[in-house]
Amino acid sequence: MQYKTAIGIRRAIEAKEITAIEVLEHYLEVIKNKDNEIGAFLEVFENEAREQANKIDNMVATGQSLPRMAGVPIAIKDNMLYQGKVASAGSKMLEKYVATYDSTVVDRLKKAGAVIIGRTNMDEFAMGSSTETSFWQKTKNPVDVTKTPGGSSGGSAAAVAAGMVPVSLGSDTGGSIRQPAALCGVVGMKPSYGRVSRYGLIALGSSLDQIGPFATTPQDAALVLEVIEGLDVHDATSVELTETTASELIEENFNGMKFGVPKEYFVDEMDSEVKKVIEEAINQIKENGGTIKEVSLPLTEYALSAYYIIQPAEASSNLGRFDGMRYGTRALSDNLKESYLMARGEGFGNEVKRRIMMGAYVLSAGYYDAYYKKALQIRQMIANDFKRVFEEVDVIISPTSPCVAWGLGDKFDDPIAMYLADIFTVSANIAGIPGISVPCGTVHGLPVGLQFLAGAFKDGKILRVAAAFEQLKVNNS
Repeated sequence: MQYKTAIGIRRAIEAKEITAIEVLEHYLEVIKNKDNEIGAFLEVFENEAREQANKIDNMVATGQSLPRMAGVPIAIKDNMLYQGKVASAGSKMLEKYVATYDSTVVDRLKKAGAVIIGRTNMDEFAMGSSTETSFWQKTKNPVDVTKTPGGSSGGSAAAVAAGMVPVSLGSDTGGSIRQPAALCGVVGMKPSYGRVSRYGLIALGSSLDQIGPFATTPQDAALVLEVIEGLDVHDATSVELTETTASELIEENFNGMKFGVPKEYFVDEMDSEVKKVIEEAINQIKENGGTIKEVSLPLTEYALSAYYIIQPAEASSNLGRFDGMRYGTRALSDNLKESYLMARGEGFGNEVKRRIMMGAYVLSAGYYDAYYKKALQIRQMIANDFKRVFEEVDVIISPTSPCVAWGLGDKFDDPIAMYLADIFTVSANIAGIPGISVPCGTVHGLPVGLQFLAGAFKDGKILRVAAAFEQLKVNNS
């Protein structure tokens, strides 16, 4: 099909060059042909998607004005509620949980005319960086099926990379959109904290989670963000925006833009070939109008440690409700304590148990001040670091991941090595700022991601530079 971007599909449907049902059937066929090997989808909503597509075609036939994403197929991560559908968060614990209402992002997608095509695989309760902790299946990287797609939103990234959908939604707690986007060679954006409602998102870390788009272009990411962003009465952390996203208004140049390159982001653990590709991308930006300045974020080295105190603490609290009584797999026993232990012991995987124990430990009496309180203090200092740098530059450039996609199973039994995969992404979640990853080259045939960060609610800046960088690649190809 010649219309491969969300914006292109929307325009072609409006111009009657193609119908929404034809678009849908094309993507359903791609899923049928490819997903047995990739494993991106846990469920495809064929009947509901056809109803949504037919509704758009009826609007076209009767001359009605079309909404912003009319007829555009989109996949959602398995931790976003879709009324009447299972939302398992990749866990056995929620294998029979059927959503009783729509999450805000799903509701807004429906109202915008998007065709929700299915739910995608993820690390269990979003805990992981490779989509290998999912109870249901392992997702493979479409670029090389022997490699991981990254995580925790690996299914959503793989679905876009394999051409099974033009756009998808993921959630990002410490890099779970940007890192798989980098490893799969697509665009992935984490908006500013509070820009997108978390209502109806199965929470991992409530002060860190943010829903965002995967796409093949920054403009498509901007279109999805425009639809899902904004104040929501159901989410007290959502924010009323003074400046909303509009894909048509994105400039494709670096003129007048100042870029900061933090010296702390070029660490010894980073793959030397990845470093070379990132440096080449930075030089391209400089040669095409961007001003490059070395900056320092000295507290970066503490970000990962702070993150792996705050996130497990919040996860431990959020997952307390999954006890086999209120939510989760019911374990029948004459003893209440045994019932709890059986439900959580059988329902949760090892990584989830590991983080619950870590979180319970740092929140326990005698350790709260020593660990959790200090992590919160470091968090504020990291946020202040970013504020200081953004007084000097518009955007920060960095690698998204210190390495390209690794082999399936290579780091699965080494949680510390897996955690280090998020070394360049967690700081944005800790500070609440927006970040986007765009493809910038390859190493050994595998994609490398370039990350742009900006100040809180300056999401438009990173979309602009991402679009300009993508156009630069087009011009040079």
